[in-house]
Parts: sequence; C-alpha cells; structure tokens
Amino acid sequence: MSRKLQLFTNGFALWVTLGAVLAWIRPDLFTWFKPYIGPGLGVIMLGMGITLSFKDFKEIFKRPGAIGVGVGAQFIIMPLLGWSLATAFRLERDLAVGLILVSCCPGGTASNVIAFLGRANLPLSVLMTMCSTFMAIFLTPLLTDTLASHYMEISATQMLLTTVQIVLIPIVVGILLNQYFSNKVRAAKDAAPLVSVIVIVLIVSCIIGLNQKQIQSAGASLFIAVLLLHLGGFVLGYLLVKLLGYPEDYRRTVSIEVGMQNSGLGTKLATDISVTAAAPCAISAVYHCIIGSFLAAYWRRKVPVPSPEKE
Repeated sequence: MSRKLQLFTNGFALWVTLGAVLAWIRPDLFTWFKPYIGPGLGVIMLGMGITLSFKDFKEIFKRPGAIGVGVGAQFIIMPLLGWSLATAFRLERDLAVGLILVSCCPGGTASNVIAFLGRANLPLSVLMTMCSTFMAIFLTPLLTDTLASHYMEISATQMLLTTVQIVLIPIVVGILLNQYFSNKVRAAKDAAPLVSVIVIVLIVSCIIGLNQKQIQSAGASLFIAVLLLHLGGFVLGYLLVKLLGYPEDYRRTVSIEVGMQNSGLGTKLATDISVTAAAPCAISAVYHCIIGSFLAAYWRRKVPVPSPEKE
C-alpha cells in the first residue's frame, strides 16, 4: 500500500468522526446507503478473507491460551457489560436491544490497525479477530437472544442466517481466492484496508443520519452507556490478561480486541430488528475508534518490554 493510502487508512478514527458529524448536520448525504449496509459489510469480510490463508488457522493451536483468554473475554465481559448498562440506564426498548447486540458482536477489523499502531502483538490480534468473528456466527445470535429476549422477541435463527451470509461466506470465499488466485488478488489485498475504512464511514454515517431524532431524544444516557461499554472493555481486557501474567504486548492486544466491537456487523443485525436499535451501534463505532486511536498514540511512545510468552 502506498504511503498516502496508509496514512488515510490509519486516520480512520478521524474520518469516522467527521462522517458522523456531517451526518448529524446533513443526514440526507448518507441515508441513501441503507440498502447497501449488508453488501458493504460483506465486502469488508471478503477483504479480510483475502488476507488470510488456511495456514493461519494452524497458528491458533500454537497460542491456545492467549487466544482462548482473549476470545473468552470478548464474549463474556462485553455482553455482561452491555446488559448491565442497558438495565442500569433504563434505556428505551430498541436502544437497549441495540446496546446488548453490539456488546455481543466480535472484535472489529479496525482493531488490527490499532494493534499495529499501538505496538501490540499484531499476529495475535489478527488471530483473535479471526477466531471471534467465526465464533460470532453462533455466539452473537445466542447471546443476544439470551440477554435481550425480555425486551422483545429476538429471532436467533434469522440473525444466524444473516451472520452466515455477511460473515462466513465472504470470508471463506476470500480465503479460497487467496489460496488459489493469490497473484490475481494481490492488488485487492492492498486496497482492502482502504475500502474497509470507506465502507465503515458510510455505514456509521448512514445510521446516525437515519437515527438523528432518536439519538437526540435518548439524551445523554445513551452516549454515556455506550462510552462506559467501551471504556470497560478496554480496561477490563487489559487487567484480566495482566492478572494472568501475560506480557505487555499481549495485554495491549486483548485490551484492544475486547474494547473494539464489530459495530458494522451490529448495525446490520440491529437494522433487521429496527432502525432505532442500530443507533447504539453507530455511536459505538465512533467511540471505540476514538478511544482506540488515543490508546494507540499513547502506547506507540512506549515500546513493550520483551518478556517470555505464556500459554
């Protein structure tokens, strides 16, 4: 990737924030993207797939402890936080379901960029994102149904089918393309991060534009709840791995993976429930990008002290 494209990609938090502000002022500039949220997310997953190979899956068995802790924290800490905050702030039904849903999503693909910038363990970050994304095919519908069903009826089966369509199939197709047509998809690999940033900005801006009135009427409670969700994820993820004795680069990696959710996936799944339910997901994308970017800037100045890996 050229230096200019890399700089643009690394500044994704800025573009997400600017897009959100512009969508708030002029919703009509982005609401047209609503029918393309699902296909757009599929494109992001396809881009992730073409950067992977079947050999990458073997790496999972070389680091079972660290990956297990990270992915386990992802699907335990965040869902419980989401449910607790939705209950504590007494959010309106659709907003509560949206908050719980985004908390049950896997780690966001943007976490790999933050891991790179923050001198975390990038290979571990990629493996954790890959594992949590595949596990989300089953866990996201199951956890959402378990924690949010008292707010409204959740179709876990429909959510599972949607997740398979926009996550599993594109990633598998991407891996196969990389496996058998590696030379032909080389240019696509370089462009994938850029395309992902553009699509994420469009998705977040579209949802904010569609939900401007609902977000405004929700008041500060929604913004505070989403902020606490991500702050809790970053802090608890870091502390958990520190308590278990893992080195600093592992702590940063798990913190980033737990704190940053796949808000794009949450947005698509929430939109199938109601447009309002997608509002917390859009706010989530803005918050975790900003928090992650500040952490990356802070950690980049501090090189992790080398320490033996622990499994």
